[in-house]
Amino acid sequence: MELLSFLLFFPILLLFFTIWKWVNEKRDQECYILDYQCYKPTDDRMVGTEFCGEVIKRNKNLGLNEYKFLLKAIVSSGIGEQTYAPRIMYSGREESPTLADGILEMEEFFYDSIGKLLSRASISPQEIDLLVVNVSMLSTLPSLSSRIINHYKMRQDIKSFNLTGMGCSASLISLDIVRNVFKSYKNKYALLVASESLSPNWYSGNDRSMILSNCLFRSGGCAILLTNNKSLKHRAMFKLKCLERTHHGARDESYGCCIQREDEKGRMGFHLGKNLPKAATRSFVDNLRVISPKILPVRELLRFILMSLVKKWNRRGSPKGTTQGPIKATVNFKSGVDHFCIHTGGKAVIDGIGISLDLTEYDLEPARMTLHRFGNTSASSLWYVLAYMEAKKRLKKGNRVLMISFGAGFKCNSCLWEVVRDLEDGNVWKDEIDRHPPKTLVNPYMEKYGWIQDEDPSTFKIPED
Repeated sequence: MELLSFLLFFPILLLFFTIWKWVNEKRDQECYILDYQCYKPTDDRMVGTEFCGEVIKRNKNLGLNEYKFLLKAIVSSGIGEQTYAPRIMYSGREESPTLADGILEMEEFFYDSIGKLLSRASISPQEIDLLVVNVSMLSTLPSLSSRIINHYKMRQDIKSFNLTGMGCSASLISLDIVRNVFKSYKNKYALLVASESLSPNWYSGNDRSMILSNCLFRSGGCAILLTNNKSLKHRAMFKLKCLERTHHGARDESYGCCIQREDEKGRMGFHLGKNLPKAATRSFVDNLRVISPKILPVRELLRFILMSLVKKWNRRGSPKGTTQGPIKATVNFKSGVDHFCIHTGGKAVIDGIGISLDLTEYDLEPARMTLHRFGNTSASSLWYVLAYMEAKKRLKKGNRVLMISFGAGFKCNSCLWEVVRDLEDGNVWKDEIDRHPPKTLVNPYMEKYGWIQDEDPSTFKIPED
Protein backbone atom coordinates (compact mmCIF):
# COMPACT_ATOMS: atom_id res chain seq x y z
CA MET A 1 0.00 0.00 0.00
CA GLU A 2 2.81 2.34 0.94
CA LEU A 3 4.63 1.45 -2.28
CA LEU A 4 1.50 2.21 -4.29
CA SER A 5 1.11 5.58 -2.54
CA PHE A 6 4.76 6.41 -3.28
CA LEU A 7 4.37 5.46 -6.93
CA LEU A 8 1.35 7.74 -7.19
CA PHE A 9 2.97 10.57 -5.25
CA PHE A 10 6.35 10.45 -7.01
CA PRO A 11 5.13 11.71 -10.44
CA ILE A 12 3.35 14.61 -8.72
CA LEU A 13 6.48 15.45 -6.75
CA LEU A 14 8.56 15.25 -9.94
CA LEU A 15 6.12 17.56 -11.71
CA PHE A 16 6.31 20.17 -8.92
CA PHE A 17 10.12 19.91 -8.88
CA THR A 18 10.28 20.44 -12.66
CA ILE A 19 7.97 23.46 -12.42
CA TRP A 20 10.01 24.92 -9.54
CA LYS A 21 13.26 24.41 -11.45
CA TRP A 22 11.83 26.09 -14.56
CA VAL A 23 10.54 29.08 -12.55
CA ASN A 24 13.85 29.39 -10.68
CA GLU A 25 15.82 29.43 -13.92
CA LYS A 26 13.38 31.84 -15.53
CA ARG A 27 13.81 34.32 -12.69
CA ASP A 28 17.39 35.06 -13.69
CA GLN A 29 16.71 35.24 -17.42
CA GLU A 30 15.12 38.67 -17.23
CA CYS A 31 16.84 41.60 -18.92
CA TYR A 32 16.52 45.06 -17.36
CA ILE A 33 17.91 48.44 -18.36
CA LEU A 34 19.17 50.18 -15.24
CA ASP A 35 20.21 53.38 -17.01
CA TYR A 36 21.47 54.70 -20.34
CA GLN A 37 23.46 57.73 -21.50
CA CYS A 38 23.18 59.33 -24.95
CA TYR A 39 26.17 61.33 -26.15
CA LYS A 40 25.96 65.04 -26.93
CA PRO A 41 29.15 66.32 -28.62
CA THR A 42 30.41 69.82 -27.86
CA ASP A 43 28.89 72.81 -29.64
CA ASP A 44 32.05 73.41 -31.70
CA ARG A 45 31.15 70.26 -33.66
CA MET A 46 27.70 71.49 -34.67
CA VAL A 47 26.82 71.39 -38.39
CA GLY A 48 25.11 74.61 -39.39
CA THR A 49 24.09 75.75 -42.87
CA GLU A 50 27.24 77.80 -43.44
CA PHE A 51 29.60 75.02 -42.41
CA CYS A 52 27.71 72.44 -44.46
CA GLY A 53 28.13 74.64 -47.53
CA GLU A 54 31.87 74.97 -46.89
CA VAL A 55 32.32 71.20 -46.67
CA ILE A 56 30.42 70.61 -49.89
CA LYS A 57 32.44 73.26 -51.76
CA ARG A 58 35.67 71.54 -50.69
CA ASN A 59 34.72 68.52 -52.82
CA LYS A 60 36.14 69.42 -56.25
CA ASN A 61 34.52 66.37 -57.85
CA LEU A 62 31.01 67.83 -57.67
CA GLY A 63 29.29 69.69 -60.51
CA LEU A 64 26.11 71.75 -60.73
CA ASN A 65 23.87 68.69 -61.07
CA GLU A 66 25.37 67.15 -57.92
CA TYR A 67 24.89 70.44 -56.05
CA LYS A 68 21.22 70.51 -57.04
CA PHE A 69 20.82 66.89 -55.97
CA LEU A 70 22.45 67.53 -52.60
CA LEU A 71 20.32 70.62 -51.99
CA LYS A 72 17.14 68.68 -52.70
CA ALA A 73 18.29 65.80 -50.49
CA ILE A 74 19.23 67.91 -47.48
CA VAL A 75 16.10 70.09 -47.69
CA SER A 76 13.81 67.04 -47.72
CA SER A 77 15.86 64.99 -45.24
CA GLY A 78 14.22 66.28 -42.06
CA ILE A 79 17.65 67.17 -40.61
CA GLY A 80 18.14 70.53 -38.89
CA GLU A 81 21.14 72.73 -38.11
CA GLN A 82 22.15 71.35 -34.71
CA THR A 83 23.50 67.93 -35.66
CA TYR A 84 27.16 67.05 -35.06
CA ALA A 85 30.11 66.04 -37.24
CA PRO A 86 33.51 64.53 -36.31
CA ARG A 87 36.45 66.85 -35.68
CA ILE A 88 38.20 65.85 -38.89
CA MET A 89 35.59 67.83 -40.82
CA TYR A 90 36.58 71.05 -39.05
CA SER A 91 40.24 70.66 -39.93
CA GLY A 92 39.34 70.12 -43.60
CA ARG A 93 40.94 66.67 -43.76
CA GLU A 94 37.85 64.57 -44.51
CA GLU A 95 39.42 63.30 -47.76
CA SER A 96 42.59 62.08 -46.03
CA PRO A 97 41.54 60.48 -42.72
CA THR A 98 43.91 58.56 -40.47
CA LEU A 99 43.25 55.67 -38.11
CA ALA A 100 43.85 58.08 -35.23
CA ASP A 101 40.93 60.25 -36.38
CA GLY A 102 38.49 57.36 -36.12
CA ILE A 103 39.83 56.26 -32.74
CA LEU A 104 39.72 59.82 -31.35
CA GLU A 105 36.08 60.18 -32.41
CA MET A 106 35.17 56.97 -30.60
CA GLU A 107 37.22 57.70 -27.49
CA GLU A 108 35.59 61.09 -27.02
CA PHE A 109 32.23 59.34 -26.95
CA PHE A 110 33.37 56.34 -24.87
CA TYR A 111 34.99 58.28 -22.06
CA ASP A 112 32.23 60.88 -21.81
CA SER A 113 29.15 58.64 -21.93
CA ILE A 114 30.43 55.52 -20.16
CA GLY A 115 31.94 57.62 -17.39
CA LYS A 116 28.70 59.53 -16.81
CA LEU A 117 26.60 56.36 -16.94
CA LEU A 118 28.64 54.39 -14.40
CA SER A 119 28.96 57.39 -12.10
CA ARG A 120 25.22 58.06 -12.09
CA ALA A 121 24.44 54.36 -11.46
CA SER A 122 27.13 54.12 -8.73
CA ILE A 123 28.61 51.10 -10.52
CA SER A 124 32.35 50.47 -10.62
CA PRO A 125 33.88 49.42 -13.99
CA GLN A 126 35.18 46.32 -12.17
CA GLU A 127 31.59 45.22 -11.54
CA ILE A 128 30.81 44.91 -15.26
CA ASP A 129 30.58 41.24 -16.26
CA LEU A 130 29.73 41.64 -19.96
CA LEU A 131 30.76 44.29 -22.51
CA VAL A 132 29.27 44.50 -26.01
CA VAL A 133 30.49 47.22 -28.39
CA ASN A 134 29.03 47.86 -31.85
CA VAL A 135 30.69 50.31 -34.24
CA SER A 136 30.05 49.11 -37.76
CA MET A 137 32.57 51.02 -39.88
CA LEU A 138 35.72 51.07 -37.76
CA SER A 139 37.78 48.01 -36.93
CA THR A 140 40.95 48.43 -34.87
CA LEU A 141 43.59 46.22 -33.28
CA PRO A 142 43.27 45.94 -30.33
CA SER A 143 39.49 46.13 -30.68
CA LEU A 144 37.41 49.04 -29.44
CA SER A 145 36.06 46.82 -26.65
CA SER A 146 39.65 46.15 -25.54
CA ARG A 147 40.36 49.89 -25.50
CA ILE A 148 37.41 50.40 -23.15
CA ILE A 149 38.53 47.52 -20.92
CA ASN A 150 42.05 48.95 -20.76
CA HIS A 151 40.91 52.51 -20.04
CA TYR A 152 38.57 51.51 -17.21
CA LYS A 153 40.78 48.63 -15.97
CA MET A 154 37.94 46.12 -16.05
CA ARG A 155 38.25 42.56 -14.73
CA GLN A 156 40.28 39.86 -16.44
CA ASP A 157 37.30 37.51 -16.66
CA ILE A 158 34.97 40.01 -18.35
CA LYS A 159 33.15 38.61 -21.37
CA SER A 160 33.53 41.03 -24.28
CA PHE A 161 32.13 41.20 -27.79
CA ASN A 162 33.16 43.65 -30.52
CA LEU A 163 30.73 43.91 -33.47
CA THR A 164 31.49 45.54 -36.82
CA GLY A 165 29.62 45.73 -40.12
CA MET A 166 26.17 45.24 -38.57
CA GLY A 167 24.77 48.63 -39.64
CA CYS A 168 22.11 50.79 -38.04
CA SER A 169 20.32 47.86 -36.40
CA ALA A 170 23.40 46.79 -34.43
CA SER A 171 22.24 47.93 -31.00
CA LEU A 172 19.39 45.40 -30.99
CA ILE A 173 21.80 42.72 -32.19
CA SER A 174 24.04 43.62 -29.24
CA LEU A 175 21.00 43.48 -26.99
CA ASP A 176 20.25 39.97 -28.27
CA ILE A 177 23.78 38.93 -27.28
CA VAL A 178 23.26 40.35 -23.78
CA ARG A 179 19.90 38.61 -23.48
CA ASN A 180 21.35 35.22 -24.43
CA VAL A 181 24.35 35.52 -22.11
CA PHE A 182 21.97 36.43 -19.27
CA LYS A 183 20.23 33.08 -19.80
CA SER A 184 23.37 31.24 -18.70
CA TYR A 185 24.74 33.51 -15.96
CA LYS A 186 22.92 34.86 -12.90
CA ASN A 187 23.03 38.33 -11.32
CA LYS A 188 25.27 40.01 -13.90
CA TYR A 189 25.88 43.54 -15.13
CA ALA A 190 26.24 44.23 -18.86
CA LEU A 191 27.46 47.36 -20.64
CA LEU A 192 26.22 47.88 -24.21
CA VAL A 193 27.97 50.57 -26.26
CA ALA A 194 26.59 51.69 -29.65
CA SER A 195 28.01 54.30 -32.02
CA GLU A 196 29.38 54.87 -35.52
CA SER A 197 32.72 56.24 -36.70
CA LEU A 198 32.24 58.82 -39.45
CA SER A 199 35.81 60.17 -39.57
CA PRO A 200 37.22 57.53 -41.97
CA ASN A 201 34.02 57.18 -44.00
CA TRP A 202 33.35 60.51 -45.71
CA TYR A 203 32.67 60.01 -49.42
CA SER A 204 34.51 62.52 -51.63
CA GLY A 205 33.24 61.40 -55.05
CA ASN A 206 30.21 62.33 -57.15
CA ASP A 207 28.17 59.11 -57.26
CA ARG A 208 24.69 60.21 -56.14
CA SER A 209 23.90 56.89 -54.49
CA MET A 210 26.96 57.36 -52.28
CA ILE A 211 27.00 61.10 -51.52
CA LEU A 212 23.52 60.71 -50.05
CA SER A 213 24.97 59.11 -46.90
CA ASN A 214 26.99 62.29 -46.29
CA CYS A 215 23.68 64.15 -45.90
CA LEU A 216 22.10 61.75 -43.41
CA PHE A 217 24.71 60.42 -40.98
CA ARG A 218 25.88 62.40 -37.96
CA SER A 219 28.00 61.81 -34.84
CA GLY A 220 26.45 60.31 -31.72
CA GLY A 221 26.43 57.27 -29.48
CA CYS A 222 24.82 55.62 -26.47
CA ALA A 223 26.01 53.57 -23.48
CA ILE A 224 23.46 51.29 -21.78
CA LEU A 225 23.73 49.50 -18.42
CA LEU A 226 21.75 46.25 -18.14
CA THR A 227 21.28 43.50 -15.57
CA ASN A 228 19.40 40.24 -15.00
CA ASN A 229 19.50 40.61 -11.22
CA LYS A 230 15.84 40.61 -10.19
CA SER A 231 16.65 42.19 -6.83
CA LEU A 232 17.55 45.37 -8.77
CA LYS A 233 14.16 45.53 -10.45
CA HIS A 234 13.12 48.52 -8.32
CA ARG A 235 16.03 50.50 -9.81
CA ALA A 236 15.37 49.46 -13.40
CA MET A 237 13.89 51.67 -16.10
CA PHE A 238 12.81 49.05 -18.64
CA LYS A 239 12.24 45.30 -18.84
CA LEU A 240 12.75 43.44 -22.11
CA LYS A 241 9.63 41.52 -23.12
CA CYS A 242 10.69 40.08 -26.49
CA LEU A 243 13.11 40.63 -29.38
CA GLU A 244 12.97 39.45 -33.00
CA ARG A 245 15.60 39.62 -35.74
CA THR A 246 14.93 39.29 -39.47
CA HIS A 247 17.82 38.90 -41.94
CA HIS A 248 17.34 38.93 -45.72
CA GLY A 249 21.00 38.56 -46.60
CA ALA A 250 20.21 35.51 -48.75
CA ARG A 251 18.28 37.75 -51.17
CA ASP A 252 20.72 39.34 -53.61
CA GLU A 253 18.50 42.40 -54.07
CA SER A 254 18.31 43.04 -50.34
CA TYR A 255 21.97 42.26 -49.79
CA GLY A 256 23.17 44.83 -52.32
CA CYS A 257 20.85 47.76 -51.55
CA CYS A 258 23.03 49.04 -48.66
CA ILE A 259 26.68 48.25 -49.21
CA GLN A 260 30.12 49.75 -48.71
CA ARG A 261 32.06 49.79 -51.98
CA GLU A 262 34.32 51.81 -54.26
CA ASP A 263 33.01 54.02 -57.06
CA GLU A 264 34.39 54.05 -60.63
CA LYS A 265 37.37 56.16 -59.52
CA GLY A 266 38.21 53.90 -56.58
CA ARG A 267 36.83 56.23 -53.92
CA MET A 268 35.34 54.38 -50.95
CA GLY A 269 31.77 55.14 -49.94
CA PHE A 270 28.45 53.75 -48.80
CA HIS A 271 26.03 52.91 -51.61
CA LEU A 272 22.28 53.35 -50.99
CA GLY A 273 20.40 51.67 -53.85
CA LYS A 274 17.05 52.63 -55.37
CA ASN A 275 15.65 49.27 -54.27
CA LEU A 276 16.33 50.10 -50.61
CA PRO A 277 12.67 51.03 -49.81
CA LYS A 278 11.47 47.75 -51.29
CA ALA A 279 14.02 45.72 -49.31
CA ALA A 280 13.18 47.59 -46.11
CA THR A 281 9.45 47.03 -46.59
CA ARG A 282 9.90 43.32 -47.22
CA SER A 283 12.05 42.79 -44.12
CA PHE A 284 9.73 44.98 -42.03
CA VAL A 285 6.66 42.94 -42.99
CA ASP A 286 8.42 39.65 -42.26
CA ASN A 287 9.61 40.94 -38.89
CA LEU A 288 6.13 42.14 -37.90
CA ARG A 289 4.67 38.77 -38.87
CA VAL A 290 6.87 37.11 -36.22
CA ILE A 291 6.71 39.65 -33.42
CA SER A 292 2.99 40.58 -33.69
CA PRO A 293 1.64 37.46 -31.93
CA LYS A 294 4.03 38.16 -29.04
CA ILE A 295 3.07 41.79 -28.44
CA LEU A 296 -0.62 42.03 -29.37
CA PRO A 297 -3.58 40.95 -27.21
CA VAL A 298 -5.49 37.82 -28.24
CA ARG A 299 -8.64 39.81 -29.04
CA GLU A 300 -6.75 41.88 -31.62
CA LEU A 301 -5.25 38.77 -33.24
CA LEU A 302 -8.71 37.13 -33.40
CA ARG A 303 -10.21 40.31 -34.91
CA PHE A 304 -7.49 40.36 -37.57
CA ILE A 305 -8.01 36.68 -38.42
CA LEU A 306 -11.79 37.16 -38.64
CA MET A 307 -11.49 40.23 -40.87
CA SER A 308 -9.00 38.42 -43.10
CA LEU A 309 -11.38 35.47 -43.49
CA VAL A 310 -14.31 37.78 -44.30
CA LYS A 311 -12.23 39.60 -46.88
CA LYS A 312 -11.13 36.32 -48.45
CA TRP A 313 -14.70 34.98 -48.47
CA ASN A 314 -16.04 38.12 -50.13
CA ARG A 315 -13.43 37.86 -52.86
CA ARG A 316 -14.41 34.25 -53.58
CA GLY A 317 -18.10 35.07 -53.70
CA SER A 318 -17.77 38.11 -55.95
CA PRO A 319 -18.65 37.70 -59.64
CA LYS A 320 -15.73 38.25 -61.99
CA GLY A 321 -15.29 41.86 -63.01
CA THR A 322 -16.95 43.29 -59.88
CA THR A 323 -15.26 45.02 -56.94
CA GLN A 324 -16.15 44.91 -53.29
CA GLY A 325 -16.10 47.82 -50.87
CA PRO A 326 -12.93 48.25 -48.82
CA ILE A 327 -12.72 45.80 -45.92
CA LYS A 328 -9.38 46.45 -44.21
CA ALA A 329 -7.70 43.50 -42.50
CA THR A 330 -5.09 45.66 -40.78
CA VAL A 331 -3.69 45.07 -37.30
CA ASN A 332 -4.13 47.76 -34.67
CA PHE A 333 -0.67 47.81 -33.07
CA LYS A 334 -1.77 50.43 -30.57
CA SER A 335 -3.83 47.74 -28.86
CA GLY A 336 -0.57 46.24 -27.55
CA VAL A 337 1.93 49.10 -27.83
CA ASP A 338 1.85 52.52 -26.16
CA HIS A 339 4.91 54.14 -27.78
CA PHE A 340 6.83 53.58 -31.02
CA CYS A 341 10.60 54.04 -31.04
CA ILE A 342 11.52 54.25 -34.75
CA HIS A 343 15.02 54.32 -36.22
CA THR A 344 15.80 57.74 -37.72
CA GLY A 345 17.01 56.43 -41.07
CA GLY A 346 15.45 59.42 -42.82
CA LYS A 347 12.16 61.21 -43.25
CA ALA A 348 10.97 58.62 -45.79
CA VAL A 349 11.67 55.78 -43.34
CA ILE A 350 9.68 57.45 -40.56
CA ASP A 351 6.81 58.32 -42.92
CA GLY A 352 6.73 54.77 -44.30
CA ILE A 353 6.51 53.13 -40.88
CA GLY A 354 3.88 55.65 -39.83
CA ILE A 355 1.69 54.73 -42.80
CA SER A 356 2.25 50.99 -42.37
CA LEU A 357 1.30 50.99 -38.69
CA ASP A 358 -1.36 53.72 -38.99
CA LEU A 359 0.46 55.98 -36.52
CA THR A 360 -0.40 59.58 -35.67
CA GLU A 361 1.94 62.57 -35.69
CA TYR A 362 2.07 62.25 -31.90
CA ASP A 363 3.48 58.73 -32.31
CA LEU A 364 6.05 59.87 -34.90
CA GLU A 365 7.10 63.05 -33.10
CA PRO A 366 9.99 61.46 -31.10
CA ALA A 367 11.59 60.03 -34.25
CA ARG A 368 11.07 63.24 -36.26
CA MET A 369 12.55 65.40 -33.51
CA THR A 370 15.55 63.10 -33.10
CA LEU A 371 16.24 63.16 -36.85
CA HIS A 372 15.92 66.96 -36.87
CA ARG A 373 18.11 67.56 -33.80
CA PHE A 374 20.73 64.77 -34.01
CA GLY A 375 20.40 63.29 -37.51
CA ASN A 376 20.89 59.60 -38.23
CA THR A 377 23.39 58.44 -35.59
CA SER A 378 23.20 54.85 -36.87
CA ALA A 379 22.81 52.16 -34.16
CA SER A 380 22.44 54.70 -31.36
CA SER A 381 19.49 56.54 -32.95
CA LEU A 382 16.83 54.48 -31.16
CA TRP A 383 18.08 55.57 -27.76
CA TYR A 384 17.87 59.29 -28.62
CA VAL A 385 14.25 58.65 -29.63
CA LEU A 386 13.61 56.85 -26.35
CA ALA A 387 15.23 59.71 -24.42
CA TYR A 388 12.90 62.18 -26.14
CA MET A 389 9.88 60.23 -24.89
CA GLU A 390 11.33 60.23 -21.40
CA ALA A 391 12.04 63.98 -21.48
CA LYS A 392 8.46 64.63 -22.60
CA LYS A 393 7.28 62.57 -19.57
CA ARG A 394 5.40 60.14 -21.79
CA LEU A 395 6.83 56.96 -20.26
CA LYS A 396 4.67 55.75 -17.38
CA LYS A 397 4.89 52.54 -15.38
CA GLY A 398 3.43 49.62 -17.34
CA ASN A 399 3.70 51.32 -20.75
CA ARG A 400 5.03 49.21 -23.62
CA VAL A 401 7.56 50.60 -26.11
CA LEU A 402 8.18 48.99 -29.51
CA MET A 403 11.63 49.58 -31.01
CA ILE A 404 12.06 49.15 -34.78
CA SER A 405 15.44 49.33 -36.54
CA PHE A 406 16.83 48.64 -40.00
CA GLY A 407 20.36 47.85 -41.12
CA ALA A 408 22.52 46.81 -44.06
CA GLY A 409 22.39 43.14 -44.91
CA PHE A 410 19.38 43.72 -45.18
CA LYS A 411 18.07 43.48 -41.62
CA CYS A 412 15.02 44.52 -39.62
CA ASN A 413 15.22 44.04 -35.85
CA SER A 414 12.58 44.92 -33.29
CA CYS A 415 11.95 44.51 -29.57
CA LEU A 416 9.34 45.37 -26.95
CA TRP A 417 10.14 47.05 -23.63
CA GLU A 418 7.93 47.44 -20.58
CA VAL A 419 8.43 50.62 -18.53
CA VAL A 420 9.16 49.49 -14.96
CA ARG A 421 8.63 52.88 -13.27
CA ASP A 422 7.55 56.40 -14.22
CA LEU A 423 10.35 58.14 -16.14
CA GLU A 424 10.89 61.84 -16.66
CA ASP A 425 14.62 62.58 -16.57
CA GLY A 426 15.19 63.20 -20.26
CA ASN A 427 18.85 62.30 -20.62
CA VAL A 428 20.37 64.08 -23.62
CA TRP A 429 17.20 66.19 -24.18
CA LYS A 430 16.95 67.44 -20.63
CA ASP A 431 18.09 71.04 -21.20
CA GLU A 432 16.24 71.67 -24.45
CA ILE A 433 13.07 69.59 -24.46
CA ASP A 434 10.87 72.66 -23.95
CA ARG A 435 11.98 73.95 -27.37
CA HIS A 436 10.71 70.82 -29.14
CA PRO A 437 8.91 70.40 -31.34
CA PRO A 438 9.86 73.73 -33.00
CA LYS A 439 7.29 75.74 -34.92
CA THR A 440 8.71 74.46 -38.21
CA LEU A 441 11.08 71.69 -39.29
CA VAL A 442 11.98 73.50 -42.51
CA ASN A 443 15.74 73.99 -42.55
CA PRO A 444 17.33 77.13 -44.09
CA TYR A 445 19.32 75.38 -46.80
CA MET A 446 16.88 76.29 -49.59
CA GLU A 447 16.77 79.90 -48.44
CA LYS A 448 20.58 80.05 -48.41
CA TYR A 449 21.38 78.02 -51.53
CA GLY A 450 18.11 77.98 -53.51
CA TRP A 451 19.64 80.24 -56.16
CA ILE A 452 21.60 77.25 -57.45
CA GLN A 453 18.39 75.84 -58.99
CA ASP A 454 18.39 78.64 -61.60
CA GLU A 455 22.04 78.31 -62.61
CA ASP A 456 23.14 77.34 -66.12
CA PRO A 457 25.61 74.41 -66.23
CA SER A 458 27.60 76.05 -69.04
CA THR A 459 28.30 79.24 -67.07
CA PHE A 460 28.14 78.04 -63.47
CA LYS A 461 31.07 78.78 -61.18
CA ILE A 462 31.37 78.11 -57.46
CA PRO A 463 31.25 81.44 -55.61
CA GLU A 464 34.35 82.25 -53.60
CA ASP A 465 32.49 83.50 -50.49
